[in-house]
Amino acid sequence: MLSALVPVLSFATPLAAQPLTSPYREQLASEIRGLTAKEIEDFREGRGMALVRAAELNGYPGPRHILDAAEAGQFHLSPDQLSAVRRLFEGMSDEAQRLGAAILKEEQGLEAAFRARTVDATDLRERVARIAALQGELRAVHLRTHLATRALLNDDQIEHYNQVRGYTGSDAGPNQHNH
Repeated sequence: MLSALVPVLSFATPLAAQPLTSPYREQLASEIRGLTAKEIEDFREGRGMALVRAAELNGYPGPRHILDAAEAGQFHLSPDQLSAVRRLFEGMSDEAQRLGAAILKEEQGLEAAFRARTVDATDLRERVARIAALQGELRAVHLRTHLATRALLNDDQIEHYNQVRGYTGSDAGPNQHNH
């Protein structure tokens, strides 16, 4: 019987010697534990946080990137297009910041409930459902704006945008399509 335990014990020793320090320990100082400082800032600023990759990587440009490229002289827009893209960005940004603030409020409540040890299974389900619904709305706001931005551009501009962003050519990968 003892010989059967020896392999288990010798296997367990190296695991026990490995540090158990959490990668989350730095978040102990965060104003909302469970979110990084960058995530909190992104929600406050209404940033896309990679929520739009399905659009962006398939030829549906985002207004912020279009405006940045135009400002850098890498992308040409007519005055009407520039004005329309700015309006789209500003509307999206306002809505995304509103939703981001609501998400942060819900996350803060969730974290506070855990900290106070008052959360139970029902409360947890309700809180997580509210956060998930807000996150879905936030993603939809960003994706809708990508749809609207694409509608303002012609095919040549979309192709040029994809080139500027590095989505065409040999670095784009085997599944890349030119739009």
